[in-house]
Order: sequence, then C-alpha cells, then structure tokens
Amino acid sequence: MKRACLRPVIRGANWQNRSMTEPVVRVTLLEQSLDDKVTVSVQVRRITMQPDVVGGPHHHNGAVFGAIEAGSVFFQVDGGPETVLHAGDVFYEPADVLIDRFDATSEGVTFLGYFLSGPGEKPELTLVVPKS
Repeated sequence: MKRACLRPVIRGANWQNRSMTEPVVRVTLLEQSLDDKVTVSVQVRRITMQPDVVGGPHHHNGAVFGAIEAGSVFFQVDGGPETVLHAGDVFYEPADVLIDRFDATSEGVTFLGYFLSGPGEKPELTLVVPKS
C-alpha cells in the first residue's frame, strides 16, 4: 500500500461563526491533490454508524472524501495522528492507503462519503486483518 503524507482533516464548523458582510461567502474546507489515476464516477453515500461501532482497519480502491453531518468518529490514517471528527469536519482517505480507525464514538456518527472510481471500477472497502 502507498504511504500517505497528508493532513487529512480540516475543521469546518467555525466558518458559521463569522459575521457575513457579503451575500455569499465561500470557504475552502479541503483542497487535496490526487494522483494521476483517471476518475470516471463519484458515488455519494450517507452512512450512519451506531454508537461505538468499530469500522476496523481498511482501505479503499479509490479516494474517499467525506463530511461529518452529525455525531463524531475516531479517525486515523496510515499510522498518523488519531483525531476525533465532529459535525462540520471534512476528511480525505487516499486510495489504497490504510485507514487505521474510522470508529464511531459513544454518540454515533452520520457522514456523507464521496467515493471516486476509475474506469470499470465500483467503490470497494477491504478490511485489513491486523498482524499479530
């Protein structure tokens, strides 16, 4: 699997607290460069995990972007720092890179996941059995 050098989490909720002087305010929450893999489709899913559900170590065959709608989740990519994502936060999971944790907290989580796919591919999640 590829190693990732990235900062996958952007805190997004604070933009709502700014006073608006313009009729439209655009705030970039996440800008992520991608490899040169061809993307031909994006599947958007609303996913809900009950409280304390452990997603387990896994990877995806295509990049995944997401936004937490409600609740919170423990999140860790490829041995990097573990963080807790809350409503309004966005995240990125690179293709073929280990996602160590995407585990619901005691409040559960609902998020939107944007799954990128290449030609002839469907989004796939592959569970990884930890080595003993």
